[in-house]
Amino acid sequence: MSVPFFQITEGFTRALPLLEEGLAEFHRQSGWVNDQQVRAFEQAIATYTGAPHAIATGNATDSLIICLMALGIGPGDEVIVPCYSFFASVSCILQVGATPVFVDIEPGSYAIDCSLIEACITPRTRAIMPVHLFRQMAEMDALMDIARRHGLKVVEDSAEGIGMRWNDRHAGLIGDLGVLSFFPTKTLGALGDAGMVLTRDADLARRVRQILDNGRDASGLAQCLGYNSRMDDLQALWLRARLPELDQEIERRAALRDAYDLHLGPLGEYLQVPVTLPRAARQRCVDYVYLIEAQNRDGLAEHLAARGIGVEAYYPLPLHLQPVCAGPTHAEGRFPVAERAATRALGLPLYADLTASDVASVCQAITEFYAAAGAQS
Repeated sequence: MSVPFFQITEGFTRALPLLEEGLAEFHRQSGWVNDQQVRAFEQAIATYTGAPHAIATGNATDSLIICLMALGIGPGDEVIVPCYSFFASVSCILQVGATPVFVDIEPGSYAIDCSLIEACITPRTRAIMPVHLFRQMAEMDALMDIARRHGLKVVEDSAEGIGMRWNDRHAGLIGDLGVLSFFPTKTLGALGDAGMVLTRDADLARRVRQILDNGRDASGLAQCLGYNSRMDDLQALWLRARLPELDQEIERRAALRDAYDLHLGPLGEYLQVPVTLPRAARQRCVDYVYLIEAQNRDGLAEHLAARGIGVEAYYPLPLHLQPVCAGPTHAEGRFPVAERAATRALGLPLYADLTASDVASVCQAITEFYAAAGAQS
């Protein structure tokens, strides 16, 4: 048995002819970075998401930093962020010199618990950064209401959110700015790093474009300090080739999720399958990761790895306990929901190339692990 955590063999094969066709014309371009293919991909994403402005970047981490810079957030400012996410959700705040203010997550969605946000707002608070994780978005109606009442900006870390929608508005377009990630394992993955900023605000879009190109304006003169975070045209070419299959692959992921639910449902004594919260009626969920919460998570992970099944712990150390964030206000026990998830959450293989037989094999191995555990108890 061998079921990798991620692979894209079939998707690569299907997209390869389109990639080769594009490469035949690629060498005739005037530039290979942030050029014709990037402009075409930006337009394709704008069409898919409904974004008035879609700005390609080198990666989603840079995108978050650039969003904060475009909003003028820096030293002395505070940004409210959930304490359970990939490290980039907090490193971007630290990179601009601002202070992250952590909030616990809600069970089930792993998104920021909006009922806890207002207690964290101070005169220094400038923005809220919700993170849309795994398959569901944060409670954006409540979050946007809080932001409006307190005059705060909203930057959506929707790195995992391609295809997700809230009341028919694409993830990343509810707040002031949002980001997408095209890291290879994402629902729409590049051949390497690549990202995107989405916004409805023309002035913010202009600032984002300037910052990602070393602070230069259309004349080529540097008007501010910026980053070199331009997308390579090769990545844009590949992503354009993959984009037409995105919705089909999202449907495939949903079918695989249903198969996992069916197989793992009887193991409710030992694990929790992904929870769909009632607010799902207001959104389109997209299954990026199939995340279970499991008893003896680490033992289960070792058992599966020994059988050739790839898994990933999400996230083994919450953001407030990362060494760079350590401090008296970030003591262990302060954010119990996130800390509990960090010891129990395990991502199982989920991608369009996965087969129903693969899912059955993974679930059989999980069943065997808990059957053995039950026999020993």
